[in-house]
Amino acid sequence: MRAYIVGNIAIDETIAVSDLPVIGASILGNPGGSDLGGKGTNQAVVMARCGVPTTLVAPVGRDVRADAIRRCLAEEPLQSELIEIEDASSDVSIIFRLPRGENAIVTTTESAQSLCLSQVRRILSTAGPGDLMMLQGNLSDRTTRDILEHARAIGMVTAFNPSPVRSYFSDLWALIDIAFLNKGEAQTLTGTTGRDAAEYLLSRGLREVVLTLGGDGAMLVNQRDSIEVPARACHVVDTTGAGDTFMAVALASCALRGQRLDRPAIEHAAAAAAITVSRHGTTKAFPTILELEAILK
Repeated sequence: MRAYIVGNIAIDETIAVSDLPVIGASILGNPGGSDLGGKGTNQAVVMARCGVPTTLVAPVGRDVRADAIRRCLAEEPLQSELIEIEDASSDVSIIFRLPRGENAIVTTTESAQSLCLSQVRRILSTAGPGDLMMLQGNLSDRTTRDILEHARAIGMVTAFNPSPVRSYFSDLWALIDIAFLNKGEAQTLTGTTGRDAAEYLLSRGLREVVLTLGGDGAMLVNQRDSIEVPARACHVVDTTGAGDTFMAVALASCALRGQRLDRPAIEHAAAAAAITVSRHGTTKAFPTILELEAILK
């Protein structure tokens, strides 16, 4: 199986703050470093470090940020397919990191919103039945739907992380096999939380739903079962990329064992996410290849 991840790529700029700014206020912050990021890229990097053959398809502009992105990707064990978007800037994320590790993120999407299926179709010509398509919420409504429909038509398994939440997601559930959501996303998209949110999505045609609940662990729900896994105890310093780590490791665990999502996959994901939140940064905070080997063996 090969994982195809179509999504955004960005340079993450982190600012450490004591509190989030309110309207009209100016606050002081400290530099928190620069790193490779973007939800699609985060998931692809972790998936590839797990040992799953991975292709990342992501749009960039023609600028210095794109040059930095290429240098960072060259260090990762994945196939990167960067699509240059005319007259667009490469995307950037500004991350406000609070003292307890929580964050608020503002991401530009000029490049991500400009991507269309026609630019991706050539790359997907190598995909086939049983391969995995992973998408997030940074692409346009039309492109997200077109890619999901294309993936379904050629027999791919579709996995979706509806973040950032967009109004059009409610029209996509019938095209999605697996969804990964956190508490806030579940509440916004279904009007409820926990198992009720999962049951709502299953009734819309999904095969499996994974709810990440922060310190309360995670829940896997399908038509047969509901599995709850506690969070791993750890010292949280930065939650950036934790959800992306969780999703990628859970799916990689299944792929490497030839299984559907199960308890071991969620346990592996929780262990990997605990490593990510214990470190500062985005890509720099993700578990290494050796750490993931130890988790997944």
